[in-house]
Amino acid sequence: MPQMKVLLADDHPIVLMGVRGIIERDPRFKIVGEAMNSSELISKVSQLSPDVIITDYNMPGDEQYGDGTRLVEYLRRHFPRPRVLILTIMSNPKILTWLYELGISGVISKNASLEQILVALDAFYREGHYQHDTLTDDDPGVSQKLSQLTVKELEVLRLFASGMSVSDIAQSLNRSIKTISTLKISGMRKLDVDTDQALLILCIKANLFA
Repeated sequence: MPQMKVLLADDHPIVLMGVRGIIERDPRFKIVGEAMNSSELISKVSQLSPDVIITDYNMPGDEQYGDGTRLVEYLRRHFPRPRVLILTIMSNPKILTWLYELGISGVISKNASLEQILVALDAFYREGHYQHDTLTDDDPGVSQKLSQLTVKELEVLRLFASGMSVSDIAQSLNRSIKTISTLKISGMRKLDVDTDQALLILCIKANLFA
């Protein structure tokens, strides 16, 4: 069987270097490219036709394709063939379930050993299935609150807490400002937070930034 072509995407060079070092140990896999934002990732997927895409969940600063669920939705809609592995420290079960429903092949925690990447790639090489489900929220109280949110509310709050304005989020997600504002307000109400600072603290506890 020929080498599997792997494309990496992360906005942190040290993460790219670490992942590359792990994958290059196994001659069955070949890294064909690296990207540091969503636009570069999409461009290289088109050019290089990888078998596997390993991408960060949160790559801020890209207006064209965004990040998070928006980026994953675009990848699965336009490039259904490659397997997709998500690198993240996020552990919210609702978002993880949604990612699997979109068609990703696995989630690798940045807090765990990156050796899991080779485990996943080995499963793909053998035409097997990989799903690592050990990610859990550290604070059960936060997890319980977040479980009340819809996926759209979670995504809006994540983007807002990462520094984007309501209008920025509306443009990024191709929704109206009114819709985004409504999602933000309803999400904050469910989380029982009444200030942006309280929202930021809760999002940090919930690991929504990666």
